[in-house]
Amino acid sequence: MTVEQGVRFLAGALILISLALGHLYSPYWYFFTAFVGVNLFQSSLTNWCPAMLIFRKFGMKDASCGLDGGN
Repeated sequence: MTVEQGVRFLAGALILISLALGHLYSPYWYFFTAFVGVNLFQSSLTNWCPAMLIFRKFGMKDASCGLDGGN
């Protein structure tokens, strides 16, 4: 799994979990859904996300690494 795939997976999982929590327990969980959405929006503009740093520390590689055939 690459860093980019990990970020998308984490964001999707957090959105689904927070939607379920908002439906089952409290609508205040929807604020967390909005936070994830805002973070995705800013990361699309800046190409930076805190989760990317964490995934890289765990040894995940970027999608662009090694795709050029070593050139």
